[in-house]
Amino acid sequence: MSARDKRKRWTLATTGLVAALIGLAALGTLLIRIPIPATTGYFNIGDVFVILAGLWLGPLGGFVVGAVGPTIADAIGFPQFIPATFVTKGCEGLLVGLIAGQGAALRRKAVAAAVGGATIVVGYFIFEAYIYPALAVRFPVFAVTDMGAALVELLPNTVQGIIGAAGGLALWKTVSGYDPGASTK
Repeated sequence: MSARDKRKRWTLATTGLVAALIGLAALGTLLIRIPIPATTGYFNIGDVFVILAGLWLGPLGGFVVGAVGPTIADAIGFPQFIPATFVTKGCEGLLVGLIAGQGAALRRKAVAAAVGGATIVVGYFIFEAYIYPALAVRFPVFAVTDMGAALVELLPNTVQGIIGAAGGLALWKTVSGYDPGASTK
């Protein structure tokens, strides 16, 4: 089998799974919104589905679910966060998929999920501490955060990342039929 044949192919079924996970990521982001007054942002559980997508469907599926699902949710009430969400959550799904690779090695999937959770902490911090304040000079809609607010949001984003990683990994184990006796790596 050639290297091309070994890669996971994008099928109609994959498209359906991606669409379903986009919807779940959007709902997970919309339905549980705990406000963070310092940045006008909010805590949510949409990352569970972004991390699941990266683990289950690979880097492209993870990127698409991460970039689209939570961004749809931001479009409903929090449009100022669309650029940060698209980039950060898209990178989250992409990195999880790249690190997780194919196969069922739990340790590798757990590391991938942890990196995904850390990606939102780092990504949002960069946007809130540096990018948005710089953009706010020309575009007032981005005047929603600064370094102090970004520091305040580190804790809730860390909790969100941990919940996303743990939940995404747990769901992956369920949907993938993971057998702990089949893999030791």
